[in-house]
Amino acid sequence: MKVLIVDDDRVLADVVAFALRREDFQVVQAYDGLAALQRWAEDRPDLIILDINLPGIDGFSVCQRIRREANTPIILLSVRNNDEDILRGLEMGADVYLTKPFSPRLLVARSQALLRRTCPMQARTGSPDQRLVSSTQSRKGLLGGRYPENLTPLEKRLLESLRFESGKAISCDDLIEQIWGLHGGDRDMLRQLVRRLRSKIEPDPAHPRFLLTIPGTGYCLKESRPAI
Repeated sequence: MKVLIVDDDRVLADVVAFALRREDFQVVQAYDGLAALQRWAEDRPDLIILDINLPGIDGFSVCQRIRREANTPIILLSVRNNDEDILRGLEMGADVYLTKPFSPRLLVARSQALLRRTCPMQARTGSPDQRLVSSTQSRKGLLGGRYPENLTPLEKRLLESLRFESGKAISCDDLIEQIWGLHGGDRDMLRQLVRRLRSKIEPDPAHPRFLLTIPGTGYCLKESRPAI
């Protein structure tokens, strides 16, 4: 697996690179936003570890630009630990937000967990995008005939998790574990993700008809288009 590490702190970047290489990752590095975009375009890594505070183009913008073109898993790194920055990073399409300082071993473990959740899906029955297109095309009634082409990886993962238990209520805790893994998300992050997915699949997101909230339990994806 190839990992792109982007951080203007070269000492920290080298420490992270060393920890990843010990686990047999292939590592490429960049130290500013423009170089990050260039290395991503040239090397097409399987995972990006991206600092937010970069010279020139910041990490938020780098994340957003990459997400417009690809579903490459992205881990955002930052000293900022306020809710606004965390939610902004996830809105931009990041899969994991990790605050500094952190243990390199923890970062390696998060990287491995993220790749286990994404790469095996591609190996089994095609890419997540292909499987989502297939499932969506067969359920035009559910999505009102619209294919949500602009879903982020997290939004796709949520839709897939709900789709596999279509018509059944899934608890918040189960969804959090399926989407972010153990200790990788929380209920506020899940609510934000549900809100974003509804904005793309619901005719009226303020009055959802497909992705329903089940009070005291979690969420449910409704099987068929309700009668008008």
